[in-house]
Amino acid sequence: MIVLLATLQAKPGKELELETALKSVIPFVETEQGTAQYILHRSEKNSGRFLFYEKYADKEALDYHRSTPYLKELFEKVPSLLAEKPSIELYQEVASIKR
Repeated sequence: MIVLLATLQAKPGKELELETALKSVIPFVETEQGTAQYILHRSEKNSGRFLFYEKYADKEALDYHRSTPYLKELFEKVPSLLAEKPSIELYQEVASIKR
């Protein structure tokens, strides 16, 4: 499994607009075959800071996700809402609890 962590910081006054934009892609991502998890979080200390936890079956699933029209549209929309460049990190799952 491939895990992607993306952290995004909204410009002051753009918090709700960024949250709405980020949430808008979730129903589309839900239909992707290789996407195991796609979870949006908001910081408890900073309401304008968001974290996506994403989990993909393999590199092909992540590549497919990145190529979708709805994600490309999101990437065009969010830069004007961000205070800084997003932080994106990739991880390989090593161990987990399954319930």
